[in-house]
Amino acid sequence: MLNLISKILGSGDTGAATEEDALTAHLALAVLLFEAAHADGECSAREKDHLRHTLIADFGVAEQDIDQLLEDSAAQHKDYVDLFHYTRFINESFDQDKKIKILESVWQVILADGLLEAHEDHFVHKLASLFNLSHKDLIDAKARARKRLA
Repeated sequence: MLNLISKILGSGDTGAATEEDALTAHLALAVLLFEAAHADGECSAREKDHLRHTLIADFGVAEQDIDQLLEDSAAQHKDYVDLFHYTRFINESFDQDKKIKILESVWQVILADGLLEAHEDHFVHKLASLFNLSHKDLIDAKARARKRLA
């Protein structure tokens, strides 16, 4: 699946949607959620469980693909992850409502351990900016995430 990263970083051809496009979108989502879970320098078991659940329940990732997606995300995490490449792919592939849903999912992963640290807050603000979402979108997504976690 690492070859999917080259598609995300590649030409940005937005031709007809294919199964590979879906896998590429899943990888982009997994990388962003993985980065959110590690934004404070660690990933709790609760954050990791929530990340897995979010990818399956909210974004339709097949359960058998989760381990490979997380492995690929971890490989990317070891290197510097340029969020712009992933967010550019998402901006080209998804409408505003879907990007807000992604932001809400990022909030859920970040808030899953019950703590919000400065690095995590900075990460989600940066992500919202890269998604071209308003501050209101950011705050509303955070409120919905907290409500879903309660």
